[in-house]
Amino acid sequence: MSKILLVDDEGNVLSALQRALLQMFRSAPPQIESYTNPYDALERICYCDFDLIICDYNMPQMTGGELLQALKDVAPNTVRIMLSASTEYGTVLSAINQAQAFRFMSKPWDAAELEQNVRQALALRAELVAAPPPTPQQLEAQRLEAEEPGLLDVKRDDDGAVIL
Repeated sequence: MSKILLVDDEGNVLSALQRALLQMFRSAPPQIESYTNPYDALERICYCDFDLIICDYNMPQMTGGELLQALKDVAPNTVRIMLSASTEYGTVLSAINQAQAFRFMSKPWDAAELEQNVRQALALRAELVAAPPPTPQQLEAQRLEAEEPGLLDVKRDDDGAVIL
């Protein structure tokens, strides 16, 4: 079951988003949590793992860009979608570059576009979870193997001794 976090300072927008998402996933509805205060949402994501966050850009307490920027550090595998009634180029650019938003959608949203973006976001999340980023040790091993092929291929005998 997918877990989706919705953040918007307008309760009616949260209700509409929740209805749209539940309608999209009738057979297997996601678990959805909604917050009007981005600080409450940020606190919640520190304790709970979410697959997707959809948040508004213009909120009085903190911008959606600031929230998504903070979430990038706290929950890097949570896919981020930003909504905004503003279609200013700077807003879109900020959302995508600074907060690394997966998608930017205008309000009011198109139902088909919302469904497509949410399904793609959840598919991306599944890929991120299935193939976590390499650890520093794995990256170093890859670097060494690229420099000296076979360097890490150690031959051992039946007793475990290294064969030179």
